[in-house]
Amino acid sequence: MNELSFPDVSVIVGAYEAMPYLVRCLESVRAQTLAHRIEVVAVDDGSTDGTGEYLEKFAASSTIPTRVVRQANSGGPSGPRNVGLGLARGRYVFFLDADDHLGEEALERMVAMADRAGTDVVLGKVEGVNRGAPGSMWGRTAERVDIHQSQVMFTLSAQKLFRRELIERIGLRFDEGLKTGEDALFTMEAYIRGGGVSVISDYTCYYLVGRADGKHVTKSGGYELRFESAAALMRLITELVPAGPKRDRLLVRPFTVGLLQQFAHGILKQPEKAQRHRMELAAPLMAQYWSPGVARHIKVAERLRLECVALGRFDLLRDMLTFIKAETRPEVVRRGLARTPYLAYPHYGEKGTGLRDASYEVTVRDWVGRPGLERIEPPSVVRRRKSLTRRVIRRLRTQLRGVSVPASSAVAPGSPGPG
Repeated sequence: MNELSFPDVSVIVGAYEAMPYLVRCLESVRAQTLAHRIEVVAVDDGSTDGTGEYLEKFAASSTIPTRVVRQANSGGPSGPRNVGLGLARGRYVFFLDADDHLGEEALERMVAMADRAGTDVVLGKVEGVNRGAPGSMWGRTAERVDIHQSQVMFTLSAQKLFRRELIERIGLRFDEGLKTGEDALFTMEAYIRGGGVSVISDYTCYYLVGRADGKHVTKSGGYELRFESAAALMRLITELVPAGPKRDRLLVRPFTVGLLQQFAHGILKQPEKAQRHRMELAAPLMAQYWSPGVARHIKVAERLRLECVALGRFDLLRDMLTFIKAETRPEVVRRGLARTPYLAYPHYGEKGTGLRDASYEVTVRDWVGRPGLERIEPPSVVRRRKSLTRRVIRRLRTQLRGVSVPASSAVAPGSPGPG
C-alpha cells in the first residue's frame, strides 16, 4: 500500500462476486480529479470469481494508496463496510459498491461542498444504468437542506460522502444482523445526528448499475427481511426524534418505501397463507408506529392501503388494489367552506368499515388517475401559494413606487420624444 498521510477521502469498496463490473468501478476511482487525495480500502467478501485477485492487481499497479482485505463471506454488505471503516484514514468516507461507478469529478465536488457548507453528509446526484434510480431529491443543488422537509429521506443508500469524524464520534456502524436495509439505518442516523446534509444536483456523481446477471444484493432474500428492515428503521426514528411533526414526516419513509411495497397488487396473486402472513407481520408495526400524523403526509391511494392493513382488513385492501390496478378514476368530492377535496376510492362514506372520511382527504399534493392527469391540492397548499403571490405583488408594487423619473429626462405632453 502506497502512503498518503491525510487523505481527503477513503473510498470503501465492499466486493462480492463483482466481476466484470469491478473493472469499471475501479477505473472510475483511478480517473477521479481528486485521485491524488484519496485512498481505497477494498474488502473481498469471499468471492470465487476472481474479484479478490483483481483487487490485488489494482493495488499493486495503482498510484492511489490501496489496501485489500480478503475474508470469508460474511453474508451481506455490512461486514465488509465495517471492516473498511475500521481501516479508513480519510477526513471523509465514501461507500462505493463494486457494481457501480463514479463521475470523474464526483469526489472533488462532494468534498468541496462539505468543506464549504460544513455539513456531515453530501448527496451527489445518482443516475441509473439499466435500472431505476431515486429522482425526487435532485431538484436543485443546496448547501444545506432540512431533512424533515426535503426529499432526501427517500434516498437512504450508503453511496454518499460522510464526514468520518461524525462516524467515529457517535460510533456509527452498519447493523450486521440485518440482511437488507442496513444502509437505511446508517444513513438515517447520520442525517438525524449529523451537522447537516448537502445536495449536489447539477452533476451526476454516481452511476447505479443494474447487473445483467440479476445478482444484485437488494434483490435477494424473502419478504420477511423487508419487514425486519422496516421495523428497524421505524424503531431508530422513534428513538432519535421526539414525538411530533418531525418524527411523523420521517416515518413516512419506512411506511411508503418498505412496508407499502409489501402490499402492492402482486399480493393478490399470492396464496392466502402468504397474504395472511404479511398482514400478521405488519400488524405490530401499524399498531406501534402508524398514526393520523403520519397518515396526513401520504397520498390518498397509498394511505388507504396502509389504513386497510392497520385495520387488519385484507378484504378492504383487495378492493383498493383492484380499483387502483384498473386505473379507475375516483370522484373528487369537495366539502366545507374551504372546498376541501376528498378522493372517493372504494368504501368512501360507508359505515362500519373502520375507514374514516379523513382517510380519503387530500392532505398533500395528489393526482386523480395517472400522475399528471389532474393535480389535486389541499387547501393548505392553495393558501400558501396565494399568500406567496400576494407577497410578490406587494413587493413589486413597493419597488415600482420607489422608482422616480428624473426631471431632466421628463418629456412634456405633446413634445416629441428623444430622437
